[in-house]
Amino acid sequence: MAKEKESTLFEYNEASIKSLDWREHIRLRPGMYIGKLGDGSSADDGIYVLLKEVMDNCIDEHTMGYGKQIELNIEGRTVSIRDYGRGIPLGKVVDVVSKINTGAKYDSKVFQKSVGLNGVGTKAVNALSEYFKVTAFREGKEKTAEFEKGVLVKEHKEAKTGESNGTLVSFIPDESVFRNFHFIPDYLENQLWNYCYLNAGLIINYNGKKFVSKNGLMDLLQRKTNEDEIRYPIIHLKGEDVEIAFTHNNEYGEDLYSFVNGQYTTQGGTHVVAFREAFVKTIREFYKKDYDTSDIRQSIVAAISVRVQEPVFESQTKTKLGSQVVYEGGPSMKNFMADFLGKELDNYLHKNTAVAEALKKRIEQSERERKELAGIKKLANERAKKANLHNKKLRDCRIHLNDDPPTKGKEEFIAKQLQSTIFITEGDSASGSITKSRDVETQAVFSLRGKPLNCFGLTKKIVYENEEFNLLQHALNIEEGNEGLRYSNIIIATDADVDGMHIRLLLMTFFLQFFPDLIRDGHVFILDTPLFRVRTKQETIYCYSEQEKKNAIRKLGAKSEITRFKGLGEISPDEFGKFIGADIRKQPVFLEQHTHIQYLLEYYMGKNTPERQDFIVSNLKIEMDVVEEESVDG
Repeated sequence: MAKEKESTLFEYNEASIKSLDWREHIRLRPGMYIGKLGDGSSADDGIYVLLKEVMDNCIDEHTMGYGKQIELNIEGRTVSIRDYGRGIPLGKVVDVVSKINTGAKYDSKVFQKSVGLNGVGTKAVNALSEYFKVTAFREGKEKTAEFEKGVLVKEHKEAKTGESNGTLVSFIPDESVFRNFHFIPDYLENQLWNYCYLNAGLIINYNGKKFVSKNGLMDLLQRKTNEDEIRYPIIHLKGEDVEIAFTHNNEYGEDLYSFVNGQYTTQGGTHVVAFREAFVKTIREFYKKDYDTSDIRQSIVAAISVRVQEPVFESQTKTKLGSQVVYEGGPSMKNFMADFLGKELDNYLHKNTAVAEALKKRIEQSERERKELAGIKKLANERAKKANLHNKKLRDCRIHLNDDPPTKGKEEFIAKQLQSTIFITEGDSASGSITKSRDVETQAVFSLRGKPLNCFGLTKKIVYENEEFNLLQHALNIEEGNEGLRYSNIIIATDADVDGMHIRLLLMTFFLQFFPDLIRDGHVFILDTPLFRVRTKQETIYCYSEQEKKNAIRKLGAKSEITRFKGLGEISPDEFGKFIGADIRKQPVFLEQHTHIQYLLEYYMGKNTPERQDFIVSNLKIEMDVVEEESVDG
């Protein structure tokens, strides 16, 4: 009987087949359209993708020669974006934002090298917003339409207007989709600066602040580097459909910023592969020496921008370029980049002998360092295998950032790759709780043994000699840089006490010292876990601060039960599942622009200096003042 009942429940017939309209499909599978959802703590979270989809349309208008200014205002949860392009044709305002496969970008004569060609962008924003409003201004007339979660609630009649041509879009992301979301100003400003660097002369006004760039990618690298850290002046090369700026510094790894048609391709693609190959080839030919690829690319900081006709991206979020040619019937991306660098970079180095000599010294320094590490790396790799990494230190997940997506269900798989996470914990109890409550498909756990070594001032040799660092490096697969990174999110999960904070500092020192691009690319976070649990028989509230605890006590009453969590190991797996699931709270670790990493590490992790003592005393005083205020309030 049980088997009979089961087969009836899962019967496959005509009734099993469903047809979803565009709005339902986007809301049911948002990851297919905007990648991961998130609360705004990651730069690639969905709320920033929504903003980008609207901004991309404004940029496309500017690229076509219409509109030199864009106005962005964010007040609380409401986003408003106004461009001064041609404006949506008034008779198509509703269709353009609510009908899939509707738009002007299918005709490449109108939008030759546009960012979006599939007509999905603003529809996704509309469907995933609790409120969405669009107004088109065109030749003295305006047309407005209002929506709620993609459903048209009011279509205004055409009216006369004194406004300049263009489009105004306002939206509020749906909090049932983007839980507890908030916009982080640093992420927003980086996004806006990128638009300006790629569109010299474009003016973006964001909440009264002006963003504009005169020198394109040269300005980008000047903002991303410190003058006293680079080994030679930034080399800036421009050609038809391509712009490149680069230099070398003293840090480990590569720091690459890549763009296609104004789109920041965080996962690179064919243009980045072509740049790397062409750069190595040009350097070898110029110096007439067969330098190792890793020595040439070590410590490079570069920005690459290409314009491609009808680009093919590997997902709707457009983070990785798949196009093999620059335009139909034109050269391959590989040949295009090789021809450009082979001519322009070669000419530059011949004309600037001092820069050529400095570049050569940087390459040869990398060569010496690599050879010194060769023997140690081999032994370290053998030790990692013997340690049986995947059974003892790492409880792995099934989907990784560097996995090749399957042909079927590719979009959903890519969305899950962006959710791939590794929690770095200390101690068996903490790692045990997370391991039992995690999502085994996308969440892995790496368990530290004791406190990591303070690696400030040490060379990369220590990464291979220290067992914990060596195993962590292998778990992340970052020995050769970010290209093979296995997880999109690296979350430091330690106790909220002095020891836990010390471990955080030591891990951040490790990443900053040897793998700073992990932090620059927005992969490193600190896990927030509740400090208190306030509950009655009817309700439980988890509190992440003293203030949240006070609010919970006011709500539930003074007789409620209050528990103080002293460590992650005290939180049961059932409870832990609530803190690392859809409502996870995490703080991004990011560097402010022009941050001098070595100075930062020297200040906080070097010898105890009077300056640091003053900093500690000053902040201790602030902390004590807060405690006193709270006790008075209480």
